[in-house]
Amino acid sequence: MNRDQFGKDFQWGVSVAAYQTEGGHDQDNRGLSIWDVFSSKKGKIRQGHHGNTACDFYNRYKEDIDLIKQLNIPNFRFSISWSRILPEGEGQVNPEGIAFYNRVIDYCIASGIIPWITVYHWDLPHALELKGGWTNRNIIQWFSEYTEICARHFGDRVKHWMVMNEPAVFTGAGYFLGIHAPGRKGMKNFLPAIHHAVLSMAEGGRVLKRILPDTEVGTTFSCSHIEPFSQKIRDVNAANRTDALINRLFIEPVLGMGYPVEEIPALKGISRFMQEGDLEAMRFDFDFIGLQNYTREIVKHSFLTPYIWAKLVSAVKRKVQTTLMGWEVYPPSIYEIIRKYNAYNSHIKKIFITENGSAFSDILERGVINDTLRKQYLQDHIAEVLRAKADGYQVDGYFVWTLTDNFEWAEGYHPRFGLIYIDFETQERIIKSSGHWYAGFLGAKARG
Repeated sequence: MNRDQFGKDFQWGVSVAAYQTEGGHDQDNRGLSIWDVFSSKKGKIRQGHHGNTACDFYNRYKEDIDLIKQLNIPNFRFSISWSRILPEGEGQVNPEGIAFYNRVIDYCIASGIIPWITVYHWDLPHALELKGGWTNRNIIQWFSEYTEICARHFGDRVKHWMVMNEPAVFTGAGYFLGIHAPGRKGMKNFLPAIHHAVLSMAEGGRVLKRILPDTEVGTTFSCSHIEPFSQKIRDVNAANRTDALINRLFIEPVLGMGYPVEEIPALKGISRFMQEGDLEAMRFDFDFIGLQNYTREIVKHSFLTPYIWAKLVSAVKRKVQTTLMGWEVYPPSIYEIIRKYNAYNSHIKKIFITENGSAFSDILERGVINDTLRKQYLQDHIAEVLRAKADGYQVDGYFVWTLTDNFEWAEGYHPRFGLIYIDFETQERIIKSSGHWYAGFLGAKARG
């Protein structure tokens, strides 16, 4: 397998997110985000970790972009911190926040690296959460105004945009399960958050296209290949309901297909939050979608799980190879996800894998991290992407998650996903063997 087999137009990259890497939580008038507040609460994050410093990308962005160049990675996906641009979530723009992202964009371009911006990667300004956050319909207007500010300040140089990152995760984990910021629970929060996120995603796309008609505008979805535990009808039906929740809930309304209420009747409650014109407002013709896949899930029927009557069968219990996150290592999952979303081919123009990667127990020995399991993971998953492409499925690019070890949300700094190791005490960067492999695959030998 080599890069040339994918074709000259296939895009290769690496992805990061603002709160997970930037740090600088109180520098240059940045406002509080929901993750700043959530991380400060006892028991919310593993070992009491937080993103106050993280990878210190805010102060070390040149060093990290130099490493991207050294790894011969042509595309860099990063997100904008809403509260760095608008400390109160709306109103007064922070010029120092604008200046920071201008510096990052300009340094990328000067280094021959193409910037891809994600407008929203989970870090809602805390000031807006105090007004209801994603449960408040006004967020559609707040998000529209924020998106327009980003477009007008950065759109002259940024030609690839992603409106949102994994709305199923930030609404599900943050507004139903309460295990992510802002820590809300229950259907009373989840249902309005779903609907307002869908409307905001479509509206953000329209804002970007109106201001930047010649740019590529997409959005990203978290996806897991779902299989039933057995062929018993109740397990098959449970898997179908889980698939609707995980893989279909956000893309189908954007494509004009509505919410998958037949599979999950509890979603009918969204109708309470719908207004006249919403069915049309939910739709937007994105230039591409980003698929983010790490594993597959095996599902069986459960009387104990309300709404979907299904539960995941743990990969650990199935005694299969897992990552540090407890996720099964199953490379064909990415092939199946590409195939699944190609079934929407009359609606979708391009598909990029915008995240794929793995966390393992990286051990630093004599200045070297020989992460053979991650290297194998990447090789096997990229091979499955090539298989999908060879079989005629639309797939136009692949981005590794992630560049550097970082703050991994509720898991803190325990799981390391990076191509580059970070000593969080000293902020020293060391390229792992997986990073050297990726550099070689992309056509250059990394040093360091």
